[in-house]
Amino acid sequence: MTNTATLDRATIERLESRFWQSMIDKDPVAAKALIADESLIAGPTGVMSISPRKFEEMTKDGKWTLDSFEFSDVLVSFPNDTTAVVAYKVHQTGSMDGKPMDLNCADTSTWVKDGEDWKCALHTETVLGQMPLTN
Repeated sequence: MTNTATLDRATIERLESRFWQSMIDKDPVAAKALIADESLIAGPTGVMSISPRKFEEMTKDGKWTLDSFEFSDVLVSFPNDTTAVVAYKVHQTGSMDGKPMDLNCADTSTWVKDGEDWKCALHTETVLGQMPLTN
């Protein structure tokens, strides 16, 4: 891995952490600044296309809190000079609709270069748990 690749990996990890911290802080300005003009989200509740403005509103007005997060097993790939993909496990605590939340998930984000800035164009989350057995 070259020094440039190491710096880029550190940048992507820092951006991913900032993305999560904006949710803890309920900081709509920081959240909005990290999202691509058209971003996709896929998770336990389904899929959606989201704009920076909509993400700003969700950060500010959502009926959820994020108290903490901790990443592990972080992997970063650069398919080209303007795209970065990060995958990791995350332990997160907080609340959803007033109920405690303590989740272990596998998440991914795709970051794209927009001028000098990186923006998140795709974020996915899969709750980790035991797969149901089928016959």
